[in-house]
Amino acid sequence: MKLVIFGLTISSSWGNGHATLWRGLCRSLVARGHEIHFFERDVPYYANHRDLTEIPGGRLYLYPDWDAISAEAARQLSDADVGMVTSYCPDGLPATNLVLDSKAACRCFYDLDTGVTLNRLLAGDPVEYIGPRGFADFDLVLSYTGGKALTELKTRLGARRVAPLYGHVDPDYHHPAPPLERFLADLSYLGTYAEDRQQALQDFFIEPARSLPQCRFMLGGAMYPQSFPWTDNIYFVRHLPPAEHPAFYCSSKLTLNITRKAMADFGYCPSGRLFEASACGVPILSDWFEGLDAFFEPGSEILVCRCTQDAIDAIQTSAGELAEIARRGRERTLSCHTSDIRARELEEILAASSPHLHPQMQSLEA
Repeated sequence: MKLVIFGLTISSSWGNGHATLWRGLCRSLVARGHEIHFFERDVPYYANHRDLTEIPGGRLYLYPDWDAISAEAARQLSDADVGMVTSYCPDGLPATNLVLDSKAACRCFYDLDTGVTLNRLLAGDPVEYIGPRGFADFDLVLSYTGGKALTELKTRLGARRVAPLYGHVDPDYHHPAPPLERFLADLSYLGTYAEDRQQALQDFFIEPARSLPQCRFMLGGAMYPQSFPWTDNIYFVRHLPPAEHPAFYCSSKLTLNITRKAMADFGYCPSGRLFEASACGVPILSDWFEGLDAFFEPGSEILVCRCTQDAIDAIQTSAGELAEIARRGRERTLSCHTSDIRARELEEILAASSPHLHPQMQSLEA
């Protein structure tokens, strides 16, 4: 297949969760014989933190504005099998019009921020990457979030066919690594600052740090404000490129996952960080959201915290027990949640959504 994608970013992992996911998925799709064309507006805050300049085996188009690239985008769509627009694409509306007017066998929208999209709609706020007809004209809508969010995409945005395409990890890039002294911690947390995660971060990270002054806590991520309630035993690294994620995870006894409230409200919303950390062989402590147990078995493959004391108890769990949880979690991720598995799932979803793609899918499987 030839896939033409209009997205937020694949070139920079700074302050967003899209880039690493797209890198793993595109790498797997290219390895399976597909042709990838990714269009990304060249904005300053990603240009200043760019950690990828080309898609191996595919093509990345960095453009200054829509007028500069629209003719080339139309040319690439003219013989595409799949035309796809994603959430938070800066040119979502003109890209949508171009994709819907194209002859692509499958015209698709991929919402990697489904909970945020739906919460903004419920609040009456504008969603700049969705046009007045919602998703009614797309052949397929993919959602990063499953569960009841899939029904909401149909009832509120008119999607005709929806399917979940969850997060994933490329185990060639996220795997056990030697710890680094500068990242050593009893509990680590890696994530961009978000206001709707702050209360959970307070409960599961900051309060345990206050209660356990003898322990070391490591926080990594962009956009944390000066007013953040630091303690003497919380250490900070502003931004980590993906290449340093394995060492960051593997330098801590336990790593924390916190789900954005907008995503947790709908459930079935595993963060890519969950799969990255588990692929690195690190035990995970996560807040609870509906459907978490569809991805990992609580108590066996992952630890769950609902209050500060749960987090403190997890930090004080024996090293042997944590090692077993990490081992089982890694096995689950490698068998169920890799980029290769998601690439195969995407092929099956696309084949089911468009009869014109079905023979090609059969050929690839053969």
